[in-house]
Amino acid sequence: MFTSINAGLQQLGKLDRLGIPLMRVAIAIVFLWIGALKFVPYEADSITPFVANSPVMSFFYEHPQDYKAHLTHEGELNADKRTWQTANNTYGFSTGLGVVEILIGLLVLSNPLSRRTGLLGGALAFATPLVTLSFLVTTPEAWVAALGDGQHGFPYLSGAGRLVLKDVLMLAGALPVMADSARQLLTERQA
Repeated sequence: MFTSINAGLQQLGKLDRLGIPLMRVAIAIVFLWIGALKFVPYEADSITPFVANSPVMSFFYEHPQDYKAHLTHEGELNADKRTWQTANNTYGFSTGLGVVEILIGLLVLSNPLSRRTGLLGGALAFATPLVTLSFLVTTPEAWVAALGDGQHGFPYLSGAGRLVLKDVLMLAGALPVMADSARQLLTERQA
């Protein structure tokens, strides 16, 4: 019995060799998929509070201070709010961000073809969550609002806050992907 348990543990112990390639694919899927969604108004609308409240990004919007009156729910079509979002540059910024995210996903996937571009993709995949995680500090909507329940504010993450917090995983996953590309690049240079 212990022999079969040990054999199983040995096989499990070898699975980490798949970890970095699978992490590379997982990171690419997230960036490609979410990047593609940035071309759709509902996704652009959903990032409005994050961008509008960011001291680093709010300048991309024409009227970041007015965003609360023009928010929509996923799937909601409100022509007046959509007109405001267009004038606010919500969709232009989101399209640009989508292009950047798709590019990061492609760079991460490019590692077998070019270690340099793979390394760049890994570095960008690592840097992106640093920006995104800053939204936990700058965006009031990241925390449960005080609407009568005793559980609100820090540490009670709203749906938006929980979405942002998951970027800790992206940050952690991008680090070994970046390191793997750097190791492979060094190996190629020494050959």
